[in-house]
Amino acid sequence: MTGDGDSNGNIVQIRNLTKTYGEGRRRVLDGVDVDIQAGEFFALLGVSGSGKSTLLNLMSGVDKPDGGQVVIGGTDITALGEVEQTLFRRDHIGIVFQFFNLIPTLTALENITLPLELGGASRRDAESRGRVLLERVGLADRADDYPDKLSGGEQQRIAIARALVGEPLLVLADEPTGNLDGKTGENVLALLLELTRDVGKTLVMATHNPAIVPLADRVCRVHGGALHLEGIGEAIAQQGRES
Repeated sequence: MTGDGDSNGNIVQIRNLTKTYGEGRRRVLDGVDVDIQAGEFFALLGVSGSGKSTLLNLMSGVDKPDGGQVVIGGTDITALGEVEQTLFRRDHIGIVFQFFNLIPTLTALENITLPLELGGASRRDAESRGRVLLERVGLADRADDYPDKLSGGEQQRIAIARALVGEPLLVLADEPTGNLDGKTGENVLALLLELTRDVGKTLVMATHNPAIVPLADRVCRVHGGALHLEGIGEAIAQQGRES
């Protein structure tokens, strides 16, 4: 059963999560434990290869751990079969990728509504909800345009709308501004935070961008296979300004 979180308000509980890769079995994550609260913006900082994207993949069920548990909304997704994980991800997790991952043969509106239609929603209902989000991301007039007619920033705004259209329990963002120029990235980040906070969604973002730190509710650095909690984003930023 999927709910809104445990008795402590945690929507995600990760326990003793381990992941290794390659012939030498390089240990990327080594016994990770963390709880993430409902409605929280939780930032994962780390250099390339530190394991932050791996952790997001394990949280989404895209990848399987070598050991440990990922519980989302009361469901242990690590105990699900591949088909069940796919359905859980479709129905309860929104994902924003660095490279947008829009389907080139679908219009902006069709990209947004695809998860709803795959989940059984009628086309009329899906399009109605999709158009509401197109309005929210400022692209109501681009509904019928294909991705190759959109700028990078516009494509990422469509990707954000797609991630949120199903009202997921959890939104995962993997370097969502990494493929955009500075100003466009700032605008996309502000939009993502505005939309997730307006509806009280939990956002977990992997990034190497320190500018995100003051915006986060909590910040963890991924290093040496472990998560190192650094504290509340604004407090960390303030310490940096004072040092």
